[in-house]
Amino acid sequence: MSSVLKPHIARMSAYVPPLEGRDPQRFTLLDFNERTVPVSEPIKRALIDFISGDRLQMYPSYSDIGQRLADYCGLAAGQVMITNGSDQGIDLIIRAAAASGDHAIIPGPSFAIYRQCAAVQDLRISEPRYSRDRGFPTAAVLAAITAQTRLIVIANPNNPSGTLVPREDILAIAAAAPQAAVLVDECYFEYSRETVADQLDGHNNLFVTRTFSKTWGLPSIRFGYVLSAAENIRALLNVRGPYDVNQLAVVAARAALDNPDYTRDYVREVMLEAKPLLERYLHDAGIEYWPSGANYLWVFPPDAAAVNERLMQRGILVRPKADADGKPGLRVTVGTVAQTEQLIDALKAAS
Repeated sequence: MSSVLKPHIARMSAYVPPLEGRDPQRFTLLDFNERTVPVSEPIKRALIDFISGDRLQMYPSYSDIGQRLADYCGLAAGQVMITNGSDQGIDLIIRAAAASGDHAIIPGPSFAIYRQCAAVQDLRISEPRYSRDRGFPTAAVLAAITAQTRLIVIANPNNPSGTLVPREDILAIAAAAPQAAVLVDECYFEYSRETVADQLDGHNNLFVTRTFSKTWGLPSIRFGYVLSAAENIRALLNVRGPYDVNQLAVVAARAALDNPDYTRDYVREVMLEAKPLLERYLHDAGIEYWPSGANYLWVFPPDAAAVNERLMQRGILVRPKADADGKPGLRVTVGTVAQTEQLIDALKAAS
């Protein structure tokens, strides 16, 4: 029986992350770059209070959350659009910017959802390669730009490699491709502190996506946002539905913004204490890893599969990720100092 769906969509494969068996009571979860400790009590209390207030029967009302995010980012409220996780923001930008047959540049290996959304739009994709030594392939991206390029995706920092992209390189790419949407995914912004959000006024083809899933610890309730020129935000609101963002997500995000210290303290411990601790161990042990600007390291032990199995036996989950040449590696989330010490002990035992 022939399908009534577009043929290229029927031929695609779904993006299915390996979520089965992730029991936080059984494992230390260092596999999805999540916050590794619970969210703050004010967030929990805000959610409970909202549910107890008998408002679940009402449609979402977003109130001042756009202005709150604008204040946080140092922008105007008209330059912000909330989304159902940053994945929705990525999808909306790609859908709005490019049509079937258009050209997209998506350096890789990177987050799978970029290619997934581009494939849904039936785009022609060029994939310049990251490397451990050279980092982001700026020259190759610039060389790949044509008059048909409608989308360029830059993850800053990249996932799984953690590679940071120099700010001047992003702006040079945006200037070289004024006909293309340059989507800069800053979902790890609170860890890296790298951004081009302050350049939106001078570059109307820049789109920044961020999320409350990572540092803020709220992936299960899906809250993200897009930053861009006000005219772009107005156009994207024509594509996003009026109720796409869950009211509970807005309640949690507002409580998080009201109580930022728990996130700042966690980021400080991860980036200034736990991550250097893990990097020192890997360096001293002669285990290769990629330089990272986020809360994870892409690690390449001599026998990654065996190390992964031994870590699981010791109650630690990490994420197997091969590089562009097929070399097996492990993407390892950095958690607290105590969790990192546990991880190092397990890595020593696995050697």
